[in-house]
Amino acid sequence: MRRLILLRHAKTESDAPSGKDHDRRLDDRGREDAAAIGGWLIGQQLRPELVLVSSAVRAQQTWAIVGDQIPADAPQPNVAHLAELYSATPATMLGILREVPGHPQLILLIGHNPGLHELALGLSCSKGGTEHKPLPGNMPTAAVAVIDFAIKHWGDASFGGGRLTQYMTPKLLKAPHGH
Repeated sequence: MRRLILLRHAKTESDAPSGKDHDRRLDDRGREDAAAIGGWLIGQQLRPELVLVSSAVRAQQTWAIVGDQIPADAPQPNVAHLAELYSATPATMLGILREVPGHPQLILLIGHNPGLHELALGLSCSKGGTEHKPLPGNMPTAAVAVIDFAIKHWGDASFGGGRLTQYMTPKLLKAPHGH
């Protein structure tokens, strides 16, 4: 089995000082949400072996905060900073996953909408089976979708080949039933 964690970057400022979308930074709520989601991931024993993170500042900052939640004495993941994840299509992201070197069981991919939400929908839209959890209509900032694949190699990952097993957002975490 292989497991993919899709994480949308946390909430950002409206505009970057540079005026470039790529340079937008996390705002206070974004930093708080990233820490909360990082804590949830660790609490769920979802510790990635490989992290694929967009080169955008907001994605990098999200990973820095989430990664800080991993205990110092725990195995640390390999991290790849990929410019091609910025504004990537679902097909591009699937192609990146299929070419992952080695055999990590658990990958965390940090990216952007609309591509990330579309990827989650595409990977987990398998035929039939009421055990499949529905993915909500959007993926808000700092939302997590965990998708499991009954495959031995990432090269075999395909659209419709995964199953959504967990979904969490900062808002759901704050709800009384969030933990």
